[in-house]
Amino acid sequence: MVKLIVGLAGSGKTKTMIDMVNAAAKEEHGNVVCIERGDKLRFDICNEARLIDSTAYDLSGYKVMRGFITGLYAGNFDTTHIFIDSLHKVADSKDIAELEKFTEWLERFSNQEGVDFTVSVGIEKETLSPYLATLAD
Repeated sequence: MVKLIVGLAGSGKTKTMIDMVNAAAKEEHGNVVCIERGDKLRFDICNEARLIDSTAYDLSGYKVMRGFITGLYAGNFDTTHIFIDSLHKVADSKDIAELEKFTEWLERFSNQEGVDFTVSVGIEKETLSPYLATLAD
């Protein structure tokens, strides 16, 4: 499953993400990972979830993100849910076509490996393609 949380800055995406990460960490039987740019969530995310600061790994571009996620999963097959806060910032790209290709890859990876993804993106829902709109709440 891939779920997008969309909206412009100040719309509550990060707060929603924090609540979802903490709930998943307490309810799911596997490992929960949250990838963010910087460390602003370190006091908001419970200790049961693994918080990763993407700036420590130079994750620029969606191709690099795919490799990072694949490696993250290969290192821990017990991962059940990966959250990515502010994907455009983490991947350092606002290209909508690349975002769509990336989410298609996330869906294939999710179906193959059984990992759920929840991703927040700073974009208005009205500007999404029909495919991406089906993934948004």
